[in-house]
Amino acid sequence: MRLSLAFPLLAVTFGAPAWVWAQPTLRAGAAKVDVTPAEKELPQGFEGILDRIYARAIVIGDGTSLAALVSLDAGAVPDPIWLEVTRRVESELGIPTDNVLLTATHTHSVPRQDVGAYTNKIVESVRLAKARLVDARVGYGTGVSYLNVNRNIIDPKTRRWWEGPNYEGPSDKTVAVIAFEDLSGAPIAVYYNYAMHGVTVGQLDLVSGDAPGTASKYVEDSFDGRLVALWSSGAAGDQNPIYYQQTYDLREIRVKDYAARGVDISNAMPPGGQGLNKHDPTVIRLMNQQKQMIQSMGQFLGEEVLHVMRGMDRLESDVAIAGRHKIVSCPGRDRTNEGRAGFPGEYRDAGPVDIRLGLLEIGDIRIGAVNAEVFNPIAQRLKRESPYARTMMATLTNGMARSGYIPHDAGFGMYTFEVLSSRLQPGCAESAIVDGLLDLMSPGG
Repeated sequence: MRLSLAFPLLAVTFGAPAWVWAQPTLRAGAAKVDVTPAEKELPQGFEGILDRIYARAIVIGDGTSLAALVSLDAGAVPDPIWLEVTRRVESELGIPTDNVLLTATHTHSVPRQDVGAYTNKIVESVRLAKARLVDARVGYGTGVSYLNVNRNIIDPKTRRWWEGPNYEGPSDKTVAVIAFEDLSGAPIAVYYNYAMHGVTVGQLDLVSGDAPGTASKYVEDSFDGRLVALWSSGAAGDQNPIYYQQTYDLREIRVKDYAARGVDISNAMPPGGQGLNKHDPTVIRLMNQQKQMIQSMGQFLGEEVLHVMRGMDRLESDVAIAGRHKIVSCPGRDRTNEGRAGFPGEYRDAGPVDIRLGLLEIGDIRIGAVNAEVFNPIAQRLKRESPYARTMMATLTNGMARSGYIPHDAGFGMYTFEVLSSRLQPGCAESAIVDGLLDLMSPGG
């Protein structure tokens, strides 16, 4: 990472020395805490541990305000966990709730854990990060990665909507990177944002951070553990890894297995690896390939993060920090028919659905937060309309809305499983999210 120099400022007050050195205002610290459950405590359906999972935290301050960026290897952050973490972080560590972004990496390979123990570990990661605060600089940059792909496609055989790599579908390849270093240039932390589901090893029934975990570990290992790397989930509601075995061979094996028992799951998706004979040589080979795949994806995405960090030539110390939250509400619906995809849904009106939005400002960087799984075009629209070039969207952040997936307006015309299962009526959420985040960016927002 390129080292920037501090320049002296000319003093203009009478009686002051001719030159004084500018004092940095930014401070940063980072930590990670292992949150892997004990193997003997794993719930039914989990058969072991593939790799360790973590709570990672960056605490920053500007001399007036403190803020925390937290990334948790989990499928989501339930509201009770978010509420208890932010309550304790505010009361025990002096970090206002408005200044906390707690994001799930959305790995599909983590069981639910005891709320109390889980909360303690997340808070401890923030506590350790705060204890390590040092004078710092922050930089921002973007790169690209082609590991993600739109996952909604017309099946060439049935001519109905289904899941598969849609190379022509909307998909933002941007890897947004925020890096923190101390004044000597030593790394502290990196916060990177990418839109891709962490679903690759979900069929193994093993605890894993999936590709988000392997990417963060690769970056951390590249600095000999002197840096903490936080994955931030971009708008990946309609984005899968481009190489996703579950859609193909493993799925066909499961469908045939269930059919032999008189159960048709051709338009359904049972959880985990059910319906897979893990002693079958073909299943063993396919599952081992998935283990290899998350290592490959972690290395490729990690290398792109490192590439962006090397190219940063604008690292600043004099930055202001501020955070804000708000709730927007949209009309809801309940589905009254079944079927995973390919057919129209039938619905009845339901009560309104609240969506929690957040914004964290770090100098001229804007991180917009949404507590749900958001379709990629919504984040692309936010970046187009934002008055700040350095804008990103962190989803699955600060709790979990009861909306289910949040499609963009045009997406409601697709009979995909995300759209069919969404608890939102069409025509509201896209603008409510984008306009709501833009309002938070405005003075007095």
